[in-house]
Amino acid sequence: MQERSERTRRRLVYAGAEMFHRNGYANATLGEIASAAGVTKGALYFHFASKDELAEAVQQRGCALLHDSVRALREAGTPPLQALIDTTHWLAWTLHADPAVAASFRITKECGPPTRGPAGTRPAVVDFHAAWISAVSTLLRLARDAGELRAQGRAWDSAQALVVAAACGIEVMSGTGMPYGELQRKVTALWALLLPALVAEDRAREYRTQAAAVMGSEHTTGPEHLTGTRHTTGPERTAGTGHPADPGPAGRTAPPPSREPARPPGSSNSDSDSDGGGSAVRDGTGDAGRDGARDAETVRSSR
Repeated sequence: MQERSERTRRRLVYAGAEMFHRNGYANATLGEIASAAGVTKGALYFHFASKDELAEAVQQRGCALLHDSVRALREAGTPPLQALIDTTHWLAWTLHADPAVAASFRITKECGPPTRGPAGTRPAVVDFHAAWISAVSTLLRLARDAGELRAQGRAWDSAQALVVAAACGIEVMSGTGMPYGELQRKVTALWALLLPALVAEDRAREYRTQAAAVMGSEHTTGPEHLTGTRHTTGPERTAGTGHPADPGPAGRTAPPPSREPARPPGSSNSDSDSDGGGSAVRDGTGDAGRDGARDAETVRSSR
């Protein structure tokens, strides 16, 4: 019963992410989300009391993906600057491959910056832009502290501003409907220009500017994979490859139109009618301070 409840919740989070990304927070309806997930509206309310609560779960999912990707790179011993390069490629791929990240950006833009209510309460909206900027800035700072960068003092401020602005532009380019293959090439070209400004000329060739070869094969989308397991883009599996790769279908455009997610193996329509009182397992967002990304502090909103 518990497993069935968790499967239903994962389908709802996935369907919610697709609808929020495709239609926006205001225009996405709980009825459409329930239908896309293949469950009844009553089953949806069993897991999420409101659209705000479902949006919170989607953003928590997006933050968890970001945190886990950064964590995997750091635990693999990837140098901070290479980890930063790989993280920007991860974003380009994930914006096309998993609707939770794209939806998290859109919810943040539509609902505005998080505001705090009475003392002790948390913001109602996750600021996913802030989480992304924090991850990029932290990895860049770690690269500076490790002696990888030549920028110091006032030059450091300029380098940080340039890299952060460039990293934020990846989401903007993806939002235009740019095919993944083209976006990947632009991120590669971006680093070809940034690296000479960040590191000594004789060290620039030490870094791989292309996407990791394993990125597309390891990243599997679909509600059946929205679990608490680590989302890996496999830096430990790509070290030393040093060759360009197109991890996804080069002609793929923005995430496909909303569809009913494939049911996990062993599930049936009975999942949609009742969850038997099983408690849902909430997705964690990881330790933002450790991973270089801001914690997803969220709370149910009564907007």
